[in-house]
Amino acid sequence: MTLPIFLFPQNQLVLASNNAGKLAELRHMFAQAGLDIEVIAQADLGIDDAIEDGKSFIENALIKARHASAISGLPALADDSGLCVDVLGGSPGIYSARFAADTPTFQQASARADKDHANNQKLLAQLAPYRDNPPICAQFVCVLALVRHADDPLPMIAQGLWQGQVLPTPQGEHGFGYDPLFWSPEHAKSAAELGSAVKNRVSHRAQALQQLLSQLKNDA
Repeated sequence: MTLPIFLFPQNQLVLASNNAGKLAELRHMFAQAGLDIEVIAQADLGIDDAIEDGKSFIENALIKARHASAISGLPALADDSGLCVDVLGGSPGIYSARFAADTPTFQQASARADKDHANNQKLLAQLAPYRDNPPICAQFVCVLALVRHADDPLPMIAQGLWQGQVLPTPQGEHGFGYDPLFWSPEHAKSAAELGSAVKNRVSHRAQALQQLLSQLKNDA
């Protein structure tokens, strides 16, 4: 798929994330879509994470995309995603990646996997009072924001939702984040038990990217 030259005059795009799991998934999906563009991780350009002080997934995705674009001078794509649990009023939501930031386990963790474990344990603890009334419904949310430049007044926004349930114990060895706790009734497996080929077809991130690609195709 050839992307519009006015969107990507240098045929390059910055991925505004330093999350290795997200980067791997997005790069794989871009490759599957046959995008004729060089995708650069912001870390490869020495760009640190933006301060995510928005109140919604859309706000935070735009903050990250504009931040990466302002420093790199290139178009930028940002992902803001998380898990929203119904009985917790949508929590952890936009705070999913740092849900357990107030716990010693999270604070002492250096590896992303250890922080993920701390987040999962806090979520399980908060859901314990609700386990008598299963299932505990939740959804993974992904918002993608694409800006042509830092001050782009008309960014492209795409959103994907993946409906499921929260398991009482982790299952599976793949994925990252809350994947071991997220049960997909459609596949009768946790997100961490799904192969990458399946996950990259049905996940919230896959849905958002397909929506974004449709917008790009319409602009081509």
